[in-house]
Amino acid sequence: MSALLTFLLGNPTLLGIGAAILAALGWGVRQRLAGERSERARVAAAEAAAHDIADQIQNDIGALPGATARKELKSWAGD
Repeated sequence: MSALLTFLLGNPTLLGIGAAILAALGWGVRQRLAGERSERARVAAAEAAAHDIADQIQNDIGALPGATARKELKSWAGD
């Protein structure tokens, strides 16, 4: 067993191939994590925009008098 380990660790070609494989795996994991962070940021920005629009609508409805608000909202309700 130790002879095999000595051969593998003493051979520069095999060490280079092993290092290249580990580097490729590490790069792939890094790219995947970067993609996840990017997707999370995109979704968070979209949700923030949706919340802003919802807040604007809520403020617009709150500024209307009660009777006018009921009349306006009645047009949106499916009778």
